[in-house]
Amino acid sequence: MTMNKIGVLGGTFDPIHMGHLIVAEDIREKLGLGEVLFIPAGRPWLKLKEEKHVSAGRHRLEMVRLATTSNPHFKVSTIEIDRPGLSYSVDTILELKGKLGAGCDIYFIVGPDALASLALWKEPARLLEICQVVCIGRPGHAKIDLRSLDSSVPGASTRIMMVDVPHIEISATEIRRRVAQGLSIRYLVPEAVEKYIAEHRLYSS
Repeated sequence: MTMNKIGVLGGTFDPIHMGHLIVAEDIREKLGLGEVLFIPAGRPWLKLKEEKHVSAGRHRLEMVRLATTSNPHFKVSTIEIDRPGLSYSVDTILELKGKLGAGCDIYFIVGPDALASLALWKEPARLLEICQVVCIGRPGHAKIDLRSLDSSVPGASTRIMMVDVPHIEISATEIRRRVAQGLSIRYLVPEAVEKYIAEHRLYSS
């Protein structure tokens, strides 16, 4: 494990759940990362384009802080929450590299669904140049065909690392649905996050 190897896990985290934490810890150990940086999205362009509602950044940020505080290897960045305008991964990684210095290697952790839309991202080729993209794979599930990305982003398949992680069937969409219906979300999210959601009446219909 070296401190100059930093994992970056971005997302809306609406809300952050146990699946996010399990994946982050598993990849941290497998790749020998010094820490994993959780970055709640500011204004995620793709979800806004699809007209999906996203909770206020201050709520999502606080839930991430509550969820990660017990792990000394987990850190939280407000880089996207603080930055005006839409959030693009390439801008975030470039800004991080400027802050962390040239000696720091960034491992950008993404899911297969997100990676499948790589061609739609802002400057995808540039992103693959400035960090190591790590795609999450799940044992027993079909893996994304990295070569299929080459037609839209030449050379992409050679720049992406696949890492198998435990398959945890938890989704933020399902958590929000359960809250709206008054159902329990115990064990789906950390206890502190569960309390925060209740106290601020998030996702309640």
